[in-house]
Amino acid sequence: MEYTLPQAIEILERTPGVLSALLGNLSDDWANKNEGGETWSPYDVLGHLIHGERKDWIERMKRILESGVAKPFEPFDRFAMFEESKGKTINDLLNEFRELRKANIVLLRQHYADDSVLELRGMHPALGEVSMRNLLSTWVVHDLGHLAQIARVIASQYESEVGPWKEYLPVLTRK
Repeated sequence: MEYTLPQAIEILERTPGVLSALLGNLSDDWANKNEGGETWSPYDVLGHLIHGERKDWIERMKRILESGVAKPFEPFDRFAMFEESKGKTINDLLNEFRELRKANIVLLRQHYADDSVLELRGMHPALGEVSMRNLLSTWVVHDLGHLAQIARVIASQYESEVGPWKEYLPVLTRK
Protein backbone atom coordinates (compact mmCIF):
# COMPACT_ATOMS: atom_id res chain seq x y z
CA MET A 1 0.00 0.00 0.00
CA GLU A 2 1.30 3.42 -0.89
CA TYR A 3 1.36 6.10 1.82
CA THR A 4 -1.54 8.54 1.89
CA LEU A 5 -2.18 11.10 4.58
CA PRO A 6 -5.83 10.09 5.17
CA GLN A 7 -4.92 6.42 5.62
CA ALA A 8 -2.00 7.26 7.89
CA ILE A 9 -4.22 9.43 10.04
CA GLU A 10 -6.70 6.54 10.35
CA ILE A 11 -4.05 4.68 12.35
CA LEU A 12 -2.41 7.64 14.09
CA GLU A 13 -5.73 8.90 15.44
CA ARG A 14 -6.71 5.46 16.75
CA THR A 15 -3.53 4.68 18.67
CA PRO A 16 -4.41 6.72 21.80
CA GLY A 17 -7.84 5.05 22.02
CA VAL A 18 -6.38 1.57 21.59
CA LEU A 19 -3.83 2.28 24.30
CA SER A 20 -6.49 3.70 26.63
CA ALA A 21 -8.71 0.66 26.13
CA LEU A 22 -5.84 -1.73 26.80
CA LEU A 23 -3.93 0.12 29.52
CA GLY A 24 -6.39 2.49 31.24
CA ASN A 25 -6.64 1.75 34.95
CA LEU A 26 -4.50 -1.34 34.45
CA SER A 27 -2.96 -2.67 37.63
CA ASP A 28 0.76 -2.19 38.17
CA ASP A 29 1.25 -5.96 37.87
CA TRP A 30 0.31 -5.70 34.20
CA ALA A 31 1.51 -2.18 33.38
CA ASN A 32 4.98 -2.35 34.91
CA LYS A 33 6.15 -5.89 34.12
CA ASN A 34 8.47 -6.54 31.21
CA GLU A 35 9.93 -9.64 29.56
CA GLY A 36 13.06 -9.65 31.71
CA GLY A 37 16.46 -8.08 31.35
CA GLU A 38 16.46 -4.68 29.72
CA THR A 39 13.09 -5.10 27.98
CA TRP A 40 10.33 -2.53 28.26
CA SER A 41 7.06 -2.70 30.16
CA PRO A 42 3.81 -1.31 28.69
CA TYR A 43 4.41 1.74 30.93
CA ASP A 44 7.88 2.21 29.42
CA VAL A 45 6.57 1.85 25.86
CA LEU A 46 3.89 4.46 26.51
CA GLY A 47 6.54 6.85 27.86
CA HIS A 48 8.63 6.21 24.75
CA LEU A 49 5.66 7.02 22.51
CA ILE A 50 5.15 10.29 24.40
CA HIS A 51 8.79 11.25 23.96
CA GLY A 52 8.40 10.55 20.24
CA GLU A 53 5.40 12.86 20.06
CA ARG A 54 7.53 15.62 21.54
CA LYS A 55 10.89 15.07 19.87
CA ASP A 56 10.59 12.87 16.82
CA TRP A 57 7.89 12.86 14.18
CA ILE A 58 6.71 16.47 14.01
CA GLU A 59 10.14 17.89 14.82
CA ARG A 60 11.67 15.93 11.97
CA MET A 61 8.84 16.81 9.61
CA LYS A 62 9.46 20.48 10.35
CA ARG A 63 13.22 20.03 9.88
CA ILE A 64 12.63 18.56 6.41
CA LEU A 65 10.30 21.41 5.50
CA GLU A 66 12.68 24.08 6.81
CA SER A 67 16.13 22.72 5.96
CA GLY A 68 15.88 19.68 3.74
CA VAL A 69 19.10 17.68 3.90
CA ALA A 70 21.19 20.72 4.92
CA LYS A 71 20.57 20.28 8.65
CA PRO A 72 20.42 16.71 10.02
CA PHE A 73 17.75 15.62 12.47
CA GLU A 74 18.61 15.79 16.15
CA PRO A 75 19.48 12.32 17.48
CA PHE A 76 16.50 10.71 19.20
CA ASP A 77 16.96 9.45 22.76
CA ARG A 78 15.08 6.13 22.73
CA PHE A 79 15.45 5.86 26.52
CA ALA A 80 14.41 9.36 27.63
CA MET A 81 11.12 8.01 28.98
CA PHE A 82 12.82 6.42 31.97
CA GLU A 83 13.49 9.89 33.40
CA GLU A 84 10.54 11.77 31.88
CA SER A 85 7.87 9.34 33.13
CA LYS A 86 9.03 9.19 36.74
CA GLY A 87 6.24 9.78 39.23
CA LYS A 88 3.45 9.52 36.66
CA THR A 89 0.67 6.95 36.64
CA ILE A 90 -0.31 4.94 33.59
CA ASN A 91 -3.44 7.10 33.33
CA ASP A 92 -1.31 10.28 33.48
CA LEU A 93 0.72 8.95 30.55
CA LEU A 94 -2.38 7.96 28.59
CA ASN A 95 -3.84 11.45 28.98
CA GLU A 96 -0.56 13.09 28.03
CA PHE A 97 -0.19 10.89 24.95
CA ARG A 98 -3.78 11.53 23.82
CA GLU A 99 -3.32 15.31 24.03
CA LEU A 100 0.08 15.31 22.33
CA ARG A 101 -1.13 13.08 19.52
CA LYS A 102 -4.23 15.20 18.96
CA ALA A 103 -2.07 18.33 18.67
CA ASN A 104 0.41 16.57 16.39
CA ILE A 105 -2.32 15.41 14.01
CA VAL A 106 -3.40 19.05 13.72
CA LEU A 107 0.20 20.07 12.97
CA LEU A 108 0.59 17.25 10.46
CA ARG A 109 -2.49 18.40 8.58
CA GLN A 110 -1.34 22.04 8.69
CA HIS A 111 2.12 21.33 7.30
CA TYR A 112 1.05 18.77 4.70
CA ALA A 113 0.30 21.07 1.77
CA ASP A 114 -0.11 18.23 -0.75
CA ASP A 115 1.49 14.94 -1.75
CA SER A 116 4.48 16.74 -3.26
CA VAL A 117 5.91 17.11 0.29
CA LEU A 118 6.35 13.33 0.38
CA GLU A 119 9.34 13.61 -1.93
CA LEU A 120 11.14 16.22 0.17
CA ARG A 121 14.30 14.88 1.77
CA GLY A 122 15.88 15.14 5.18
CA MET A 123 19.06 13.86 6.79
CA HIS A 124 18.89 11.21 9.51
CA PRO A 125 22.02 11.16 11.71
CA ALA A 126 22.46 7.37 11.34
CA LEU A 127 20.47 6.37 8.25
CA GLY A 128 21.47 9.19 5.93
CA GLU A 129 19.06 10.75 3.46
CA VAL A 130 15.38 9.91 3.97
CA SER A 131 12.17 11.18 2.43
CA MET A 132 9.15 12.70 4.10
CA ARG A 133 7.27 9.60 2.85
CA ASN A 134 9.75 7.42 4.77
CA LEU A 135 9.35 9.48 7.94
CA LEU A 136 5.55 9.62 7.94
CA SER A 137 5.17 5.95 6.98
CA THR A 138 7.56 5.00 9.77
CA TRP A 139 5.44 6.93 12.28
CA VAL A 140 2.45 4.71 11.47
CA VAL A 141 4.44 1.47 11.53
CA HIS A 142 6.18 2.56 14.76
CA ASP A 143 2.78 2.91 16.44
CA LEU A 144 1.68 -0.52 15.24
CA GLY A 145 4.95 -2.12 16.28
CA HIS A 146 4.65 -0.78 19.80
CA LEU A 147 0.98 -1.83 20.06
CA ALA A 148 2.09 -5.36 19.15
CA GLN A 149 4.96 -5.11 21.64
CA ILE A 150 2.62 -4.07 24.45
CA ALA A 151 0.26 -6.97 23.70
CA ARG A 152 3.20 -9.40 23.61
CA VAL A 153 4.63 -8.13 26.91
CA ILE A 154 1.25 -8.40 28.63
CA ALA A 155 0.70 -11.89 27.20
CA SER A 156 4.17 -12.98 28.32
CA GLN A 157 3.14 -12.52 31.95
CA TYR A 158 1.09 -15.73 31.63
CA GLU A 159 3.62 -17.62 29.52
CA SER A 160 4.31 -20.18 32.24
CA GLU A 161 0.61 -20.44 33.09
CA VAL A 162 -0.76 -21.49 29.69
CA GLY A 163 0.91 -24.89 29.81
CA PRO A 164 0.88 -26.91 26.59
CA TRP A 165 -1.27 -24.33 24.76
CA LYS A 166 1.85 -22.20 24.38
CA GLU A 167 2.65 -23.91 21.08
CA TYR A 168 -0.65 -22.52 19.69
CA LEU A 169 -0.01 -18.97 20.89
CA PRO A 170 2.27 -17.11 18.44
CA VAL A 171 2.21 -14.05 20.72
CA LEU A 172 4.34 -16.14 23.10
CA THR A 173 6.50 -18.01 20.61
CA ARG A 174 7.44 -15.35 18.01
CA LYS A 175 9.66 -12.88 19.81
